[in-house]
Amino acid sequence: MWKYRFSALFILVIAALVGYFVYTTELPVETASVSTSTPSVAMQSKYAFKLGLDLRSGSHLVYRADTSLLGAGDVKGAMDSLREVIERRVNMFGVSEPIVQTEEGGVLGGGEQRLIVELPGVTNLKVATDLIGKTPLLEFKLMTAEAEKLPQEELNQKKLSEVFVPTALTGRYLEKSQLVFDQTTREPQVLLKFNTEGEELFAKLTKDNVGRVLAIFLDGLPISVPVIRQEIKGGTATISGGFTPTEARDLVRNLNYGALPVPITLASTQTVGASLGDEATVAGVRAGLWSFAIIALFLIIWYRLPGLLATIALAIYVALNLALFKLIPVTLTTAGIAGFILSLGMAVDANILIFERMKEELRRGRVLSDAIQEGFHRAWTSIRDSNTSSIITAIILYYFASTPVIRGFALVFFIGVVTSMFTAITASRTLLKAVGARGDSKFAKFLFGSGIK
Repeated sequence: MWKYRFSALFILVIAALVGYFVYTTELPVETASVSTSTPSVAMQSKYAFKLGLDLRSGSHLVYRADTSLLGAGDVKGAMDSLREVIERRVNMFGVSEPIVQTEEGGVLGGGEQRLIVELPGVTNLKVATDLIGKTPLLEFKLMTAEAEKLPQEELNQKKLSEVFVPTALTGRYLEKSQLVFDQTTREPQVLLKFNTEGEELFAKLTKDNVGRVLAIFLDGLPISVPVIRQEIKGGTATISGGFTPTEARDLVRNLNYGALPVPITLASTQTVGASLGDEATVAGVRAGLWSFAIIALFLIIWYRLPGLLATIALAIYVALNLALFKLIPVTLTTAGIAGFILSLGMAVDANILIFERMKEELRRGRVLSDAIQEGFHRAWTSIRDSNTSSIITAIILYYFASTPVIRGFALVFFIGVVTSMFTAITASRTLLKAVGARGDSKFAKFLFGSGIK
């Protein structure tokens, strides 16, 4: 008996600490001001809930990435590089907690590669798109052998795609760029330095194509069309496109912010105002509180003392879920809150199965402690199978989802189901055994009965 009561006390203490963590990490933390002329700024803890743009103001941008010229094995690396470049670019402008992620269209999306950018606090779409759109696309393209034989008049009438063919070398492999000046003409130039992988690609490219034209394209236009005289080792290239010092300096700055490894086009935009986000957050919290209250009321009225213990276990479940949302962290959206509220109802499913099995055992004449033990034993297979099917559904929904909203719902639902299994087989079971270990009187059996009679 005492070991169950000690375990129950331990669980309640841990749950209280988890609840305290959830509460305190959401409170604003006063920090020192950045200058003496401005007041102190209230900042959220690093464990504060991360809200999606539908729950706070900001811009949501979706870009399509053109990976048609990449091999199947290079797509993932290029998209990861694209995400890092855009994230670095956005961070340069001091946007608070930007979310930059890549995704592939689901089964119905044809495998289309997309870049999702969420900019909290940036509600001006022009500003938002400028943050992304000014990042240059750097490419190296070879002039075709046929085009090199054409006279300049015919060459000028050709499309760029007919004259130049892309190579594997792009801005993805750029390590840094810097402004230099030609020692003879004092013309401003841009010096490019590639990383180790880019250095090997550039050396092989120049070695295999001596005598051919290797054009340097920026945002789809050739800005330098040099001829390869010899193999170039060391991983450096120079752009001399007739720049003014200011143009060269701006180009260096933008390239250092990040040159895109693949071209992107803006597919859709969305802005969320601060008032709309606050209303959605308040509505979601209110719905969650009402759900908890109604479920708790039903459990206590119908299942009496076990219902009260199940309500306590449900509160532990809520605290654990909210703590996981902060620690993972999970970006909460309206769909995610809906998934959490749905999981509240499903979280008591295991308790109801256990209570019904307990009733059956009590009717057979078992003592209370044995009825509790046997009730858990008989209910476990049903709990295991029903929750396993829900977990499989959440995984499939997450994997095949075509939008972050659906993925957010699936992730929150998955966490809720796993947590509910944990609380059912630990918290509920321990609390029931702690209370019913020595209770075998008629009053005790009444408290562990059910119904309103």
